[in-house]
Amino acid sequence: MTTIHLFDHGAKINPNADYLIFGEQHISYQQAQQFTYQVANGLRSLGYQKNDRGAVWAANDPFAWLATLSLWRASMTWVPVNPRNTAEENGDLLDAFDCDVLFFQAAFAASIKQVLPRLSKIRHFICIDGEAPPGLPKTLSLEAWRSTQEQTPPPLECELDDVCILMATGGTTGKPKGVMNTHRNVQTMVAGWLSVFVYPESFCPVNIAAAPLTHSAGVISLMATIRGGTLVLLPRLDLDLLLDSIEMYSATELFLPPTVIYMLLERPDIEKRDFRSLRYFLYAAAPMAPEKLRRAIKTFGPVMIQGYGQTEALAGISYLSSEAHFKDGKVADDTRLSSCGRPFPFTSVAILNDQNEPVPDGEVGEICVRGDIVMKGYYKDPAKTAETIIAGWLHTGDVGFMDAEGYLHITDRKKDMIITGGFNVFSAEVESVIHAHPAVQDCVVFGVPDEKWGEAVKAVVERKAGAEINEETLLRFCKERLSGVKSPKSIDFMDRLPRSSVGKVLKREVRAIYWTGKTRQVN
Repeated sequence: MTTIHLFDHGAKINPNADYLIFGEQHISYQQAQQFTYQVANGLRSLGYQKNDRGAVWAANDPFAWLATLSLWRASMTWVPVNPRNTAEENGDLLDAFDCDVLFFQAAFAASIKQVLPRLSKIRHFICIDGEAPPGLPKTLSLEAWRSTQEQTPPPLECELDDVCILMATGGTTGKPKGVMNTHRNVQTMVAGWLSVFVYPESFCPVNIAAAPLTHSAGVISLMATIRGGTLVLLPRLDLDLLLDSIEMYSATELFLPPTVIYMLLERPDIEKRDFRSLRYFLYAAAPMAPEKLRRAIKTFGPVMIQGYGQTEALAGISYLSSEAHFKDGKVADDTRLSSCGRPFPFTSVAILNDQNEPVPDGEVGEICVRGDIVMKGYYKDPAKTAETIIAGWLHTGDVGFMDAEGYLHITDRKKDMIITGGFNVFSAEVESVIHAHPAVQDCVVFGVPDEKWGEAVKAVVERKAGAEINEETLLRFCKERLSGVKSPKSIDFMDRLPRSSVGKVLKREVRAIYWTGKTRQVN
């Protein structure tokens, strides 16, 4: 089964049901399927072949997502483009990934023109929402072009190990790389989540896509799609619109990063909202503080479920089920809640030391992953691939341990380790303590240059709206809960921490402020 077959399975189950809802627009499975037939045939008529690369530069939009499905229908590779990136960043990405065709929203035409000299490899530009804007070569209007194409299904030429997604890494720890995910990777991810998202056979889920489809929300929606469910697209992250949509459409599935969940929890009207339809509220992309997770369970119900993965192991390393958030009939303790659950059924996870040897339960090492979830490699970078996949094991760059019950715990990114006075401090542990303070909205912890200690533990904190907290009070709070080595030596405050489009705090950007002028980034 290739990726487009996941959609076709849902279309066979529920052909006349709404597949996509976007404001007043309702698109059925049958209509969506016909759309992909025509666009895929159109791509073939333009000369595009198996494994050619098609990018989609758009915000959440039904026709942007249908363009993605159409690329898979044409046996091509989808290149997601982050619409919040600068034009230069996306221009570099499209050039580095050798994109052949670009679907885009008219709102981004000016940005595309800005980097046009870098886009010489793109043979056609296809505008998904109206007339083709002037100034771009070989530009087509999607609707006018599509309407002239054959309405029969084109032959499918791809195989399980062909690349179906070429995605840039998150970029929070360095320059993005092109991760080659195959149809087998996607199939394994979906199979893993289907074992977790349990519904009666005749039940059709409703998934709210508030996060960008260009990131995790896109592939996560496939779990509802294969069941013939409905995908409600939100054009942007608007908390009022999100809350209204959950109630209006009786949403059963929702994915958000922890940062956005924290914002929801602070809304004064949150207790008055109706979340009874929710069955699974997935949080991923970053750890969630146990204190705030308890509040989420109280607010949204026993529906919270965590996913741990990365671009190189597509959303499918481990999960903390909704049931595992409880123990002996009560909300579980912080040790359980701070874990990222147990490995998925089709994924092998090991904790390895620097000699690539497994370590005993409870001992810290690098989290490594093996199985059909692991990427094919980095695009045009065999050296980096060989550094990352060793003897079949993907080295995630995350540091952690496995406890005696088989729950995986992440203590930090491997490169986020702070070495202070000869001792190792994992920033995630310090961040967890700071997050527990009721005046803290979010925080990052890292090492800063220090003449005495080499590196000193520094925290940068974003206060909750209207909250008052100063450095002295928060330092005292930390010292009561952490050893002297781990407790921050200083704390700064920012009105708002910088975040990526999926809600991750960009620690690298904050840390860089404190290392300006240094020839190396460790002491």
